[in-house]
Amino acid sequence: MQQPTAPELEILKLLWLKQPLTARELHDDLAPMLGWGYSSTRKTLERMCAKGFIACDSQGNKNRYRALLDKMPTLAAYVQDFANRVFEIKGPLPVAMFANSKVINASEIADLEKLLQQLAAAKPLHDKDA
Repeated sequence: MQQPTAPELEILKLLWLKQPLTARELHDDLAPMLGWGYSSTRKTLERMCAKGFIACDSQGNKNRYRALLDKMPTLAAYVQDFANRVFEIKGPLPVAMFANSKVINASEIADLEKLLQQLAAAKPLHDKDA
């Protein structure tokens, strides 16, 4: 599966929190963080639809976007890939490091732990021996 880019991940996090949202709603929430113009937000949303990360539903004259990627598997793959590539950590990651997360709640930590263990048991994406 293709990983979302950092800006795409910010869009997904907002959609996981409150969806569906219009392009304008997404832009207004994310513009201070990303520093983008509205056209850049729209183009990114179009690319995310093409990648299958989000869906666009037309309601009247507005398009509403919703996440197609499941939150926990997406976050687990993103975190495991980062740990493998940047820190060369090959084993399971300690989920205690996510205890103060604003993105996942306490009930999701157990799911994340299970997914991280599954990903660590699989062959790393950037293994030097591959």
